[in-house]
Amino acid sequence: MTDPRPIRRNPDVLTDTLAVAGKQVIDVGCGNGHLVRHLARHGAQVLGVECSPQQLASAWAASPVAAEKIVEGVGQALPADDASADIVVFFNSLHHIPGELMHAALDEACRVLRPDGQVYVAEPLAEGEFFALCRAVDDETHVRAAAQAAVLGHSGLVLQRSFDYRHPVLLADFAAFRAKLVSANQERATRFAAHEDALSALFAQSGQASAEGRAFLQPMRVHVLGRR
Repeated sequence: MTDPRPIRRNPDVLTDTLAVAGKQVIDVGCGNGHLVRHLARHGAQVLGVECSPQQLASAWAASPVAAEKIVEGVGQALPADDASADIVVFFNSLHHIPGELMHAALDEACRVLRPDGQVYVAEPLAEGEFFALCRAVDDETHVRAAAQAAVLGHSGLVLQRSFDYRHPVLLADFAAFRAKLVSANQERATRFAAHEDALSALFAQSGQASAEGRAFLQPMRVHVLGRR
């Protein structure tokens, strides 16, 4: 059966879904700052928050697009004033927050959000080609389910819309795949080494050849929410 979910790029989905120009946006768990810079190019005033030293180093090394700012911090204690943001983004990040702190992170989103603001949560589902490729190194089945439950179960947020799509993860080669997994979490390096031969074979057999190397589809689910 053909999968009806459209194939779309993560950054484009966000800026096609929400009007970000002129808005104050907080990107929680911004990683290397790629999405922060994308939002800045689209006219947003962006604060990126990240706790990983490796990701912060990469984010700070990149050339700025506009007046975007990336700071060290965590989702459950955002370095932002009350009612200071029009949009709070959790892109691929809520499931990285410890399960017992996910609710606190969403509380923080409510705190910093203006009354008419929106929370944009985009989370990978525990399915698809890229998930299958990564599973031996880091099986996120349970944490991804916990993130979905936390969003839909938060009493301070009301769901405005929800939809799924498939994001193509483009990787130049197997070395690029390794770098992508390990850069976000150094603890994965040992597990990657233990499964390297099997991972290399799976990498070559799955996904689709592309001009950039290989493309692996990752199903995503977006929730757009407002304050109650």
